[in-house]
Amino acid sequence: MSDLGPLRYFLGIEVSSTSDGFYISQERYIQDLLARAALSDERTAETPMELDVHLRASNGDPLTDPARYHHLVGSLVYLAVTRPDISYLVHILSQFVSAPTLVHYSHLRVLRYLRGTISHCLFFPHSSTLQLQPYSDATWASDPLDRRSLSAYCVFLCGSLIDWKTKKHTTVSRSSAEAELRAMALLTAEVIWLRWLLEDFGVSVSTPTPLL
Repeated sequence: MSDLGPLRYFLGIEVSSTSDGFYISQERYIQDLLARAALSDERTAETPMELDVHLRASNGDPLTDPARYHHLVGSLVYLAVTRPDISYLVHILSQFVSAPTLVHYSHLRVLRYLRGTISHCLFFPHSSTLQLQPYSDATWASDPLDRRSLSAYCVFLCGSLIDWKTKKHTTVSRSSAEAELRAMALLTAEVIWLRWLLEDFGVSVSTPTPLL
């Protein structure tokens, strides 16, 4: 074995160390993705997705060559490792990889958003209190086809984002309160697992009540 020195770049993930902490980003990966996407102009977008968009499998005409859609969405899935701000959109677009249409492809405007936010990254400070801070939310009956809800959560440790996820419910919730409770249950299970994991590394943390 050989010592390669401080970690700086690994599998498309860049790590920068400063006196304050660590910055983790995928800026170079985004640049490569934009080059492969070959956008026709230099426009940017302020948000990953337009508001109040409800995509269906039947929207628009099928793509003649879905391979490009598969490649771009697959790249976005890996990019979500350091970009939680696109995780919801990636969850939505991933549902149509089996039969993408022109409408689905048009919502890859997220590439323009990434162009304008290419320097965004995650920050992990050297010093802060060892406390897990979990947050959850849910959309009630938001899927236009099966009326199932979506749960989303994020967990901070020492003020740094370490875990996040968007997941569709397996059953239909009969009220927004039920959807929120399912989101809370999903988050609680994740927090318990994180505490067990951290304890295995000898790290003892405190956990406040999950916030909706």
